[in-house]
Amino acid sequence: MIAARKISRSARVALAGMALVTLAACGTDGPKTEAAYPTRRTGASDITYSNQPRETIWGDGSGLWLFGSTRRAEPGSEGGGGGIGVNTFLWRASLDTLSFMPMAQADPFGGVIITDWYSAPQAPDERMKVNVFILDRTLRADGVRVAVFRQRRDGLGNWVDAPVDPKTGPDLEDAILTRARQMRLGMAAQ
Repeated sequence: MIAARKISRSARVALAGMALVTLAACGTDGPKTEAAYPTRRTGASDITYSNQPRETIWGDGSGLWLFGSTRRAEPGSEGGGGGIGVNTFLWRASLDTLSFMPMAQADPFGGVIITDWYSAPQAPDERMKVNVFILDRTLRADGVRVAVFRQRRDGLGNWVDAPVDPKTGPDLEDAILTRARQMRLGMAAQ
């Protein structure tokens, strides 16, 4: 009985405290004023605060564009914009080239595409996996790297790593670069 009163008393104190805090948060309907933000910090710094365009980590006056930019690309630009951290043409060409494989992960900011294991219908005892790394914001031959992995089923039905033809990775890189160039030329023609 005594313990019940202590709990009840502490609960009442807690409720009264919350009511006081809630009431204290209510303001009065005094004169409405607009906040005046300084355009210059007073003191040691020369930092200027304003709404004027300024250089950011994405370039002059740029921001983070997730679904494309409302601005048109300048003639001769490499298409590295569009809100991703890598070359847009290389990114789209990589996705287009590997569209027949299931995607496990695609990171447009880091420029990494990882496919899931894929077995061709004509070779069900063999499967492939591809990792694509886009290394640059410009369309260059060394801007993309491809790693290919291959496995075969052994006699017990387990997947075992198998060697990959050394030309497979460079051939995929060439296919991606060719598709990226086609996309760039198609955009330049518009």
